[in-house]
Amino acid sequence: MQTSSRTRTKLFCAVLTAAIGIGGPALALDPNAGVTRESGPFDLFKFGFSAYKKGRKDEAVEAYKYAADKGHPGARWALANMYAYGDGVVENDYEAFKIYDDIARQGVEPGSQDTGYFVNALLSLATYYQKGIPGSPVKANLGAARQLYFQAASAFGIPEAQYRLGRMILEGEGGANDIQQAKKWLNRARVSGHPAASAVLGNVVFEEGQVVRGLAFMTTALERSPPADKPWIQSLQERAFSLAGEADRRTAVALAQDMLAKGLN
Repeated sequence: MQTSSRTRTKLFCAVLTAAIGIGGPALALDPNAGVTRESGPFDLFKFGFSAYKKGRKDEAVEAYKYAADKGHPGARWALANMYAYGDGVVENDYEAFKIYDDIARQGVEPGSQDTGYFVNALLSLATYYQKGIPGSPVKANLGAARQLYFQAASAFGIPEAQYRLGRMILEGEGGANDIQQAKKWLNRARVSGHPAASAVLGNVVFEEGQVVRGLAFMTTALERSPPADKPWIQSLQERAFSLAGEADRRTAVALAQDMLAKGLN
């Protein structure tokens, strides 16, 4: 999966820290330390997380597998991520897909502390369905990807899902092209602070004739975007600025500066 190692590791630790609520030293997965394969799923999960943080990923994988076999959702999610990114194990997207799919099929109760695992599983499955997994039974299925993004976007309000859904609708992937629906989802993600959504929506409204608004959206997006997104956002913005008149460019820059100063997206 295409995610930077630093971002992935920070996300991985942040989600698990929140779920476990620990920060102390880890035990050893052996009878003398009090945590064995017969231990309860939470103890195994907690041990796996501690081992992961210490770089003992073989022990983390072992503990997560035992905890996952006993139905611990966090352990299954952590194990899936390790397979997806080849983190401590040989990268295996199909193995990761199967675990994410199992998490998604199990579902989650409203307000459950396991909601984060469930939503992340939906997003991971949608990403796999967009391109398929070479050499596996998982083929590209844009309709399935779009439906999964819709579920995460509508039921859980996840900005990344809203952005991905908006782009798929805009490009007619996995269903009909609907410019108004695309703009609705992109705008929801933009308001939540998603720079890429702001850039794409800005380009759409610019093409529709809302020159100042479109330029301002793209300018704020460029300012707030992560380094990986800056090249394509800058390309959109520079093209639009080259087509706009001087008065509109000046007004848009002033509007963007005002939006940035006020913390608006």
